[in-house]
Amino acid sequence: MTISCSGEELTLNKDRAIYWDRERMLIISDLHLGKSAHFRKHGIQVPATIGLTDLQRLTALLHEYHPEVLLITGDMFHHDLNSDIGMFAEWRRDFEQLRIFLVLGNHDALRDQDYEEMKIEVYKKEMICHPFRFIHDRPEITDTHYTISGHLHPGISVYGKARQQLKLPCFYFGKNMAIMPAFSIFTGLSIVKPEAGDRCFAIGPSKVTQVF
Repeated sequence: MTISCSGEELTLNKDRAIYWDRERMLIISDLHLGKSAHFRKHGIQVPATIGLTDLQRLTALLHEYHPEVLLITGDMFHHDLNSDIGMFAEWRRDFEQLRIFLVLGNHDALRDQDYEEMKIEVYKKEMICHPFRFIHDRPEITDTHYTISGHLHPGISVYGKARQQLKLPCFYFGKNMAIMPAFSIFTGLSIVKPEAGDRCFAIGPSKVTQVF
């Protein structure tokens, strides 16, 4: 689904990504690479294929849109270096020409040297690309830039005719700020409650649907 936001056209993809055609930029949030390996290290049995599945989905998006830039609005990595992140380093070699920008999130704890070796350009607080501000969490101040963030893993409750309830990840666009869904499938949902004038786009198995 393609929407208008601050005078720009943004394509919302069912694989939890935004494509900004004017900038040739693919935007995701909360990839959490290394999360499954981190849990296994602490004795919690989590399938090792989760990180691989997320990278396969990301690969498909890159082949679909052919962006020049991949922008991640925080929590690209879940903790420190582990086997899942080693898998990403191998994946990175297949996309050496792709520029990767990372706005640091609360889980991004790698050394500067680690980011440099994987050719990731780091923004420690926010990245401005007019008319947008890209940041991991809510900004401390607001100005004329429209904020696009992550961190909250937004979801929406959708009700069927028989009063059945589904909780789906969503893109949330408020008056001054948007919140992106977590890209990783290994994340929970924080249910949002849209207010008057907000837009909310639920992510189903096959498409994105505006529900508010």
